[in-house]
Amino acid sequence: MLASGVTLYFIRHGETDWNACGRYQGQIDIPLNAKGRGQAARNGETLGGILKNTAGTLDFVSSPLLRTTQTMQIARQAMGLDPLDYRTDDRLQEIAYGHWEGELWSELPVKDAEGFEARRRDTWGWQPRGGESYRMLSERVSGWLVGVSRDTVVVSHGGVSRAVRGLALGLTPATIPFLEVPQDQVLVIRDGAMSWR
Repeated sequence: MLASGVTLYFIRHGETDWNACGRYQGQIDIPLNAKGRGQAARNGETLGGILKNTAGTLDFVSSPLLRTTQTMQIARQAMGLDPLDYRTDDRLQEIAYGHWEGELWSELPVKDAEGFEARRRDTWGWQPRGGESYRMLSERVSGWLVGVSRDTVVVSHGGVSRAVRGLALGLTPATIPFLEVPQDQVLVIRDGAMSWR
């Protein structure tokens, strides 16, 4: 799914207060907290070390949500690049959690016991009211990934990171929703292999 010879540098946005307390964000616009800004700077410094003087030749693209654009700007500044010289793509927005957005994970087994159990039974195909399933997210992200034709730095979300890995590495759908999504590492994908930096 990712073109041969193309390297994708994927950064998940830094932490927000909602991440810290286990509250579903989905497509709600929540800003980075202080820890998240530090993670974004760390990832920019790491990426700058990997790319050295070639960063200017790459494509830089972000989800349009605030926590990702803030992460991109901080990372680019840490790399010594113009913080605002990147583009956004709506297909890189986080999975829409519908009626779960704004809810605490710890409260959902009681607040929505039926939905919580349905998701447990089919994490790939379950769709919250007014939201998306992981299957739908993967279809949305695949439309973006097939168009990536040169080395690219992308800042996006945990769900998108999982979908990208599923598509680029040929993973089984049942495993994709459970992949780790650290906020303090850069994911590097090339030719069917991945590493964390």
